[in-house]
Amino acid sequence: MTTIDDAFERDLALHDVDWRTFPPGTVRDVFAAPSGPLARVTLGPADGRRVVLVPGVTGSKEDFLLMLPLLAEAGYRVESYDLAGQYESAGAGPENLDPPRAHYDYPLYLDDLVAVLEAGAAPAHVLGYSFAGLVAQQALVRRPELFASLTLLTAPPAVGQVFRGVKRIGRFTDVARPRVGAGLMLWGIRNNLNRVPPQRIAFVRERFALTRRQSVDDIVALMKTMPDVVTAVAASKVPILVAASAHDLWPEAQYREYAARIGARIAVYETGHSPCETAPHQLVRDMLDLFGAA
Repeated sequence: MTTIDDAFERDLALHDVDWRTFPPGTVRDVFAAPSGPLARVTLGPADGRRVVLVPGVTGSKEDFLLMLPLLAEAGYRVESYDLAGQYESAGAGPENLDPPRAHYDYPLYLDDLVAVLEAGAAPAHVLGYSFAGLVAQQALVRRPELFASLTLLTAPPAVGQVFRGVKRIGRFTDVARPRVGAGLMLWGIRNNLNRVPPQRIAFVRERFALTRRQSVDDIVALMKTMPDVVTAVAASKVPILVAASAHDLWPEAQYREYAARIGARIAVYETGHSPCETAPHQLVRDMLDLFGAA
C-alpha cells in the first residue's frame, strides 16, 4: 500500500502552510462533552459518511488540516476535536465531572469519545492518533456498534507501559516519573528536535500556551498503564488499519507484530511520528481502502 504512486508524489510536493487556517467551508463549533466544552471542526457534505479524527497528547484538530479536504472531496463528512485539556479544549477537565475527579484518566477520554460518536451518525470511521489510538481501542471494545472502521495512526503498539518499546531510551522510561517524562517531551517539541517547518513549529509553540500542563502529565502517566485489550480488539469485526512510520519512536517490527495480533492491515510510511502532516495523501488513500472493506 506504500508503493510510489500519485499519493506519494503529492506528499513529496507538500510545502509549509498556515496551520491556523482551515479549508473554506469548515464549520467550527463546541461540543458539550462530559468533561466540558471540546473545540471541534467539521468539513464535507452533510449527508456524507462520518469520519472522526482524534488527535493525541500535545496535539489538536489542526494536526489533520491537510487530511480534512481530501476526505471531504471523497464525499465524507469529516470532523475532529481537541482532547480535554488540550489547546482550545483546555477548559475541559476532571473538575467538571460529576462527581469531580482530581486527574485526567482513561474513563474521562473514553466517555468524551463515546459521547462524540453518539451525537452524530453512527457507525463512524474513527482515527486515533498516538495516545488517542489507545483510547479508541478501549472505546471499540466498549461500544463496537459505534465504529465502522478504526485507524490507529502511530499509536503505541503495546499494552501496559507502552514507552518501554521506544527506540534507544525505552529501557529508561520505567524509572522516569510522568511529570519528568512529559517535561522532556515538551522540551523536545518546543526546541523543534524533529525539525518541522517554520510555520508548523510556530503554531505548535502557540498551542502550548493554551494546553494544560496537568493534562499532559496525566496522559503520560496513562500511557504507562494501557489496559490489555488485544484479544477483545482482535475479536471485533471492525476493519482496522495500523498506520505506522519507518522512522517513528517505536520500531517498525513492533508495529507489524501488533497489527498481526489484532488482525489489522498495516501501512508503513517513510516519515516520522506524524504521517497526517507529512504523508496525508498516502494515509487518506489507505484509509479509503479500509473504508471500502467496512
